[in-house]
Amino acid sequence: MTSVAVTPVAMTSNAMTSSALVEPADQAAFASAFPLQPFTLRHRLADNPLFTLPRIVDLVRELPVDSIEYSSGKAAIGQDPSEVQFIDLDPADVIRRIETCGAWMVLKRVEQHPAYRAVIEEALLAVARANGHASLQDAGFEDIRGFMFVSSPDSTTPFHVDAEDNIFVHIHGDKFFTICDNRDGSVVSDDAIENSLTKHRNVRYSEDYESKSTCYALKAGDGVFVPYLWPHWVRTGSQFSISMAVTWKTRAVMAKNDVFVVNSLLRRIGWPQRAPGHNPALDKIKLVLFRSAKAVVDPLRKSVAARALIRKLVLGKNANYFMKAKTAA
Repeated sequence: MTSVAVTPVAMTSNAMTSSALVEPADQAAFASAFPLQPFTLRHRLADNPLFTLPRIVDLVRELPVDSIEYSSGKAAIGQDPSEVQFIDLDPADVIRRIETCGAWMVLKRVEQHPAYRAVIEEALLAVARANGHASLQDAGFEDIRGFMFVSSPDSTTPFHVDAEDNIFVHIHGDKFFTICDNRDGSVVSDDAIENSLTKHRNVRYSEDYESKSTCYALKAGDGVFVPYLWPHWVRTGSQFSISMAVTWKTRAVMAKNDVFVVNSLLRRIGWPQRAPGHNPALDKIKLVLFRSAKAVVDPLRKSVAARALIRKLVLGKNANYFMKAKTAA
């Protein structure tokens, strides 16, 4: 078990001081940290009926099957992706039995549902305004998405990196969210980041990383900002947990992610590349070629089968690993 010191967010943050859906717990900390370092926040979503188990069951029924991923919550911090244990239940039954079934679930792209899209946009607009912007467009927030997490008690989300900035709001139960500073590249290398963004999100973990980590103890109404590519892992407390990651990408982040994908494609044919940023001129060429191809392919992504095939062709044969949980259901 990790020995990282725990920061009790709810005890150190003040009550919300405005009517905003989301606001920084400490405005000065927000001003100095955003968007390059983590900071804590408060939100008003804990009593929203959209985030109750019955409504989440309804959402599961409405989302495409490739927007739902679930597995056992009994995972190691540095979980080997090839040894993930899956749950032999229908997705709706996972939610109904979440208190006892020992599962971890993420509902991806919940902004596809209009009611959740409205909440996500309101939350991000509050962050944009706190940073002095009048709109999401002015703030440079694009590719806006929501990822809802529903987990059984004592579940673990393994150590990984995400390809976007993330306002993480915690809604039910207790959650311990450990974020690791990797700005010097000593924890997760460029090659490991490429693999995480294009193959499987999990990355190698060592207890040596604890000295560079901060653990935030989140209760309902708390949250934390996770900067782009900062590694993190999460565990739940003694109750089932509901949380949501409200994410966005800037144009610079989208460009960097696309170059990582091109580098992964080239690596598969024996041409390993340096990470984005080392050769800006070459990065621009990669972007032009990749986005031209993407413009042709994207209109074909209308069905689950088509999306799975495209993921396999672009990201490799294991790109649909998260779909395995449904084969036994």
